Amino acid sequence: MEEVERETENVMTGEKKKKRSFRFGLAFKFIVGLCVAGVCIMAATAAVGVVTYWNSIAKQYNEMAYQVAHTAESYFTPEELARYADVVYRYCTGRTGREEIDEITESSRYQQIRTQLDELRASMEANDIFVFVFDIDLLRNFDQEAYDSMEWNPIYYISDSYQVEEDQFSMGDKSSVLQEYVNDCIQAYETGVHADNYFISEGEFGYNTSAMYPVVQDGKTVAFIGVEIPMSTLQGNVRSYLFRVALAGSAVTLLLLAAATWALMRTLIAPVKQVAQAANLFVENDNMISDTLRNIRTGDEVQMLSESLLKMEQDINAYIENLTRVTAEKERIGAELDVAARIQANMLPSIFPPFPDRKEIDIYATMTPAKEVGGDFYDFFLVDDDHLALVMADVSGKGVPAALFMVIAKTLLKNRAQMGVSPKEVLESVNNQLCENNESEMFVTVWFGIYQLSTGRLVAANAGHEYPAIRRGGSGFELFKDRHGFVLAGMENSRYREYELTLEPGEAIFVYTDGVAEATDAQNNLFGTDRMLQALNRCPEASAQETLARVKEEIDRFVGDAPQFDDITMLCLVNRNETGDGKKEAGE
Repeated sequence: MEEVERETENVMTGEKKKKRSFRFGLAFKFIVGLCVAGVCIMAATAAVGVVTYWNSIAKQYNEMAYQVAHTAESYFTPEELARYADVVYRYCTGRTGREEIDEITESSRYQQIRTQLDELRASMEANDIFVFVFDIDLLRNFDQEAYDSMEWNPIYYISDSYQVEEDQFSMGDKSSVLQEYVNDCIQAYETGVHADNYFISEGEFGYNTSAMYPVVQDGKTVAFIGVEIPMSTLQGNVRSYLFRVALAGSAVTLLLLAAATWALMRTLIAPVKQVAQAANLFVENDNMISDTLRNIRTGDEVQMLSESLLKMEQDINAYIENLTRVTAEKERIGAELDVAARIQANMLPSIFPPFPDRKEIDIYATMTPAKEVGGDFYDFFLVDDDHLALVMADVSGKGVPAALFMVIAKTLLKNRAQMGVSPKEVLESVNNQLCENNESEMFVTVWFGIYQLSTGRLVAANAGHEYPAIRRGGSGFELFKDRHGFVLAGMENSRYREYELTLEPGEAIFVYTDGVAEATDAQNNLFGTDRMLQALNRCPEASAQETLARVKEEIDRFVGDAPQFDDITMLCLVNRNETGDGKKEAGE
């Protein structure tokens, strides 16, 4: 109660400090907001205009580039271009030598075409006019790794008229193509029609719009003519457009700002100040509700705000009262859960070794609940001087209901077992008792065994529980797939089978609940019985306590930071008969 009141007081004090720290009024913020809105509107208008303007001019540039490419095609006869393309393709793919390339480049006809292309490029102020063929197989089989390493070159040059002569490609040289244009180039090659997209690129050869013009003969694409037109003029026009838009937008924004400020001061700011003052009075006077908010009658959203604030003040007072009550109740429940957890822990055997004078066995057990209290439980107790009862159980559900059901089941199992009956009879009797008035429809899985200390003989029965793990002499732990009966409290008059095995000196049995195998990491992977067996077999000769500690350590390492969703309960018993060191021998 006092803690809640202190927290509420701190919140109110903080609000007062915030009030005193205000530097800018609502009117100032509205003006700033309108300025920002005006800038945003101008920016949006400019952006739309620039995009529209840019697309229009870029389209004109692109169409001009294709017209230049069409003109460049006329400089070749169809036979010449087809022959040049064939020679270049065969040379670049290693099917012919350099002789044919040199013969073509040294011919007067080829030099004449080169001169014409240079003159066309200069007259159209283009950056580059180049004639080439594609290695269509290489183009279709795009190789990302080769592309990144600049070893993927599907363009084979026939001629190149670049504005910087020393950077020109020679006939038979190879080059790459931008990855984003690969599909368009393939389509142009296959259809003989250039792509509708604009090939606009910015790189080592400048900022250009490019034309990839396919030359078609007899329905087949024999070569391409590329033209690159610089975009510098377009950039200058865009900058000029942006300046004009910014200038006009600023003037309009200033006019709108002056009109909006005058209107806001009269119709909004003054009523809002009254609402703010009423809210401050509520904070400064220990949540005392004033009548100021009830007197605001503007007939618009400000009145709605005042009414909402009035209701909020009333709700806050009611909330603080309810929070005080709920917090006290939560603290009471938490204290009771702590007591319940201690009671539950005290019900389980927790002092080890439990039978210091009985050297025939080494036994250890642990339980780690997923919540304050759990539904798993283990138990072991002497039925007589030579028989030890072993219990491992898992109640359905979690939390307090499972803990209560666990207390009932544990008590019934122990009481019945101490009558000296067999494991089968214990489970059948307790099952019928738990089925009576089981309106909650809870159930419990149980592994129950009677171990004879002198001989190592174990008689056990399983009511829907996990398979035990047995460590035989000379080998590691393995699952013992016993026959399961139905869970306890699931169905009246259920019958259970018991089985018998013998633990030789040095052999051990490990029983557990499903929280071990079903421990889950952050990726929802299960720990599983295979990992459990690996953990058990890391040190075959370990004591019972060391064995359980090793399994829990492996579970924690596997789960990591993932939350625990189920109780983790384990029990290990090792037969220490005839092991020396003064321990009791079988039959003593």
